[in-house]
Amino acid sequence: MALYSNNYVFVAIFIALGILLPIVALTLGRWLRPNKPTEEKQTTYESGNEAVGESHVRFNIRYYLFALMFVIFDVETVFLYPWAVAYDFLGLFALVEMLIFVALLVVGLLYAWKKKVLQWSSI
Repeated sequence: MALYSNNYVFVAIFIALGILLPIVALTLGRWLRPNKPTEEKQTTYESGNEAVGESHVRFNIRYYLFALMFVIFDVETVFLYPWAVAYDFLGLFALVEMLIFVALLVVGLLYAWKKKVLQWSSI
């Protein structure tokens, strides 16, 4: 029984550190940094140039859809690479799991293709 309670103590210590360290670091940073706000410092700028127009610009949703598709297929390659390296040791069960995973991604790609998400047109 002492072994199990000892494990909970370690978990509690890590949770406390995970909460306290960022709080302490941010608080110390707030106390130690100089704070002299001026109107010039509060203005919006882009790469040292004066901002033109509003700072909040609405982008076409296609940018986000392309980014999401990239992330999905990038994660797919991250999962496929270790599986391919260890294929000899994994066996038939892992092959079936990976085929299901790839099939789900293909279904998602076909759905995106059908909805014409992959076609880029000017605004």
